[in-house]
Amino acid sequence: MIPYILHVALLISVCLLFYKLLLQKETFYRLNRIILVFCLALSFVLPLIPIPQQWALRTAAKPTEVQDQPFVVSQPVANLPQNKAVNAVGETKQTPVKAAPAETLHNPVQATEPAAPEIQTIFKWMFYLYWIGVAAFGLNLLLQVVVLLFQAYSKPAIRDGKFRIVELTGDKAPCSFGNNIFINPEKYDWETYSQILLHEKVHIEQRHSFDILVAELMLVLQWFNPFAWLYRKEVENNLEFLTDDAVLEHQDVERSSYQMSLLKVSAPHLSLGITTNYNQSLLKRRILMMNAKKSNIHIMWKYFFLVPLLGILACALNSPAAYSETSANAAINVKAFVKVNPVVKPNFNFNFKADQTEGSWFANIKTDKVRIEFKNDDDDHNWSSNSDFKLSELSAVPRDKKADFTIKREAGTILFNGKFDGNDGYGHYKFTADHQFNIMLGQYGISNIEEGDDFAFFMFNINKAYIMMLENNGYKGLSRSDLISMGALKVDEAYIRFWKATGYTNLTANQLVAGKALGITADYVNEIRKAGYTHVTFDQLQSFKATGVNAKFIAGLHGANVTKNGKIQKANTDTMPAEEVVSVKAMNVASTYINAIQKEGYPDITLKELTNMKAVGVTPQYIQELKVAGYTNIPPHELVSLKSVGVTPEYIKSMAALGYKNIPEHELTGMKSVGVTPEFAASLKNSGYANVSAHDLVSLKSVGATPEFAKGFAALGYKNIPAHELVSMKAVGVTPEFVQNFKAAGYDNISANELVSLKSLGVSPEFAKSYESVGYKNIDIHQLTSLKALGVSPEYIKSFQDAGYKDVSIHEFSRLKAMGITPDFIESFKKIGFTDISLRDATSLKATGVTAEYVSQMRDKGFKSQNLNKYIQLKNAFGDSDK
Repeated sequence: MIPYILHVALLISVCLLFYKLLLQKETFYRLNRIILVFCLALSFVLPLIPIPQQWALRTAAKPTEVQDQPFVVSQPVANLPQNKAVNAVGETKQTPVKAAPAETLHNPVQATEPAAPEIQTIFKWMFYLYWIGVAAFGLNLLLQVVVLLFQAYSKPAIRDGKFRIVELTGDKAPCSFGNNIFINPEKYDWETYSQILLHEKVHIEQRHSFDILVAELMLVLQWFNPFAWLYRKEVENNLEFLTDDAVLEHQDVERSSYQMSLLKVSAPHLSLGITTNYNQSLLKRRILMMNAKKSNIHIMWKYFFLVPLLGILACALNSPAAYSETSANAAINVKAFVKVNPVVKPNFNFNFKADQTEGSWFANIKTDKVRIEFKNDDDDHNWSSNSDFKLSELSAVPRDKKADFTIKREAGTILFNGKFDGNDGYGHYKFTADHQFNIMLGQYGISNIEEGDDFAFFMFNINKAYIMMLENNGYKGLSRSDLISMGALKVDEAYIRFWKATGYTNLTANQLVAGKALGITADYVNEIRKAGYTHVTFDQLQSFKATGVNAKFIAGLHGANVTKNGKIQKANTDTMPAEEVVSVKAMNVASTYINAIQKEGYPDITLKELTNMKAVGVTPQYIQELKVAGYTNIPPHELVSLKSVGVTPEYIKSMAALGYKNIPEHELTGMKSVGVTPEFAASLKNSGYANVSAHDLVSLKSVGATPEFAKGFAALGYKNIPAHELVSMKAVGVTPEFVQNFKAAGYDNISANELVSLKSLGVSPEFAKSYESVGYKNIDIHQLTSLKALGVSPEYIKSFQDAGYKDVSIHEFSRLKAMGITPDFIESFKKIGFTDISLRDATSLKATGVTAEYVSQMRDKGFKSQNLNKYIQLKNAFGDSDK
């Protein structure tokens, strides 16, 4: 899950950068809308698509090749002489054959070093933290939808065709959702009101709520990704550009009038994120985009550049298709592994090193066999290996004094020096390879022999007859690692024929080795088939054996009766998919657990729900305790959420004692996940917040709004601040000191909403006072926020005053800034002879795109006039076609 989520996060980030760099300034708004939504969907789908091996930039480990890490075979090795198991360096040790452990499958790294519990704990909590975030943001999205629907159908509304105009009260920004337009009609004059309605109707007709909901759902899953938040903002911005463009296409809408209506509602307001909001803080960009030159069709190459970009990302990041089912090499246990890849495949390494071909030996003679332990003489390298040889292979057995003797095989010869005292012996050894053997291997297509392989060939007694047997059974051109692995585990002709007779005719060398190591026998295959899995694949058999699945376990899952000897008396024809059986076994979901959960009122629970419940520790007792606390018929996914964040019956009772009774399960999860405690709720009640909802409790706790925080404002006259306003104040950083500073500057009776707007925009008393230097005192709060939002600075005002424009209202400067009008723009007209230009003239010129360069060009073509309105009319009539 975590790698997939990070993969998605990377794709979203790249798509955002692509859009920001190449597309955001283009006026193909409809195409940009398609690109934004398409990229968002593709970011979640693309990581799931395997890439053909020849295109992939990632190196995939082939499943038939041996891995380089040391590995100890922790599963039984069937059919080896004296039930011996082979370790990483080829030693054989007396090991009783046991059933494969059901709980864990050791990986190559874990074979020699235990997995660090700290790492597992970190990943566990990262997993929980991610899903807690998903739950919290998902809950927030759901609550927004509920609030909007509640407002839409509880407040007065006017039906206008397919549109519903919902009348709001108070200082709230106009917005739309679905087919509902939310607006306070008392705030605007008729012309502004009509244009707002037209704007919102365009949002509804083009179904912009769909784009916003898609972006919000993306945020639920990508809440940790800062690029996702920026992506959502760009989706909303493009929708506003698209809507403005559609509105201006109406013949009865004048560009300057429409832009003026935007300025009239330019003050920021807090609105729900899933609405299309008429009053956006990107006002300046919107006006600039309205006046921007239309993009030329010749820049369409930018859009086609997206295809190779996504192709390169897929080749670089996606798993190669050819080897997408290879076994994992990371240090993970079966419980986590089976969820991602239900096929459990062990990897092997039986390599020797050059420094192991010489050292000390210790031997013990038992009847006609000799067990010899090989050890390295170097104390810095702790290495040893046991192997059994026939006594007849020893050229001699020195009894009385040290002497030389040898063991010779096709791969080479070991020269021993030492002596035996009774049946025990010791001394020094040295291995010498037979180079003719390597030549023979080359003739059979076995190449790339590595240092130490000769010793491995010797130890496992790999010879020409063995290689010919493998070729005769269809295993030609084996790699050196395949050959060593098969020889080490004694994959003989009888074993190969057993699998062919069982119906598995095309097993790879790696699969044969895996089956041998796991101890998969004919009896086990028949047992699984009789249990209902008649067409089980070899990979599924591996997973079954590795996790300890047997007929008795399967019978328990399917409700079958099992006799003492394990035979099934009654089989269920509706067998569970093999992958799900492995998941159930890996999570230790036994039939007793299933029956107990079903008895608690979950007769139709799915396997996925069962495994999720088992994973977080949901027990029948836990369900019973919740029932006693008043929570019955809780959906399985809610049970998982409650248990994962630590909601206990005691927690429920303690919150109920404070008046929080019958809280929905999802709200309980949210409360516990952010740390809402009974003590926190009690402290709020004691400070006057007696009726705070569970939702507000979560919001208050998540932003750190404490009773002490509220008391600091009460001393300044802000008593009984609603909980949601308190949350907003804390979230943006409004402090009592911030309020005091404004009071000292002469701003009394600032509402909580205005405080939030001031702080969020970075408006300070010093900012307000800075306008006194250009003659503007006592600017009201609404104008301050507009000035800050649009970037109207004292320096900007002074530049106009220096150009001779005195006694201009502060509101007029907001309009000028929003349209990008500067004294330099006006000065450019004065330089070509237009000395008497009013600010109204400058606004009309800017809105229509008439520049000094444009006027000069028209003059050069013979159109000469001292009336700038003539050039405006010319521009409106012909646009750029007259160039």
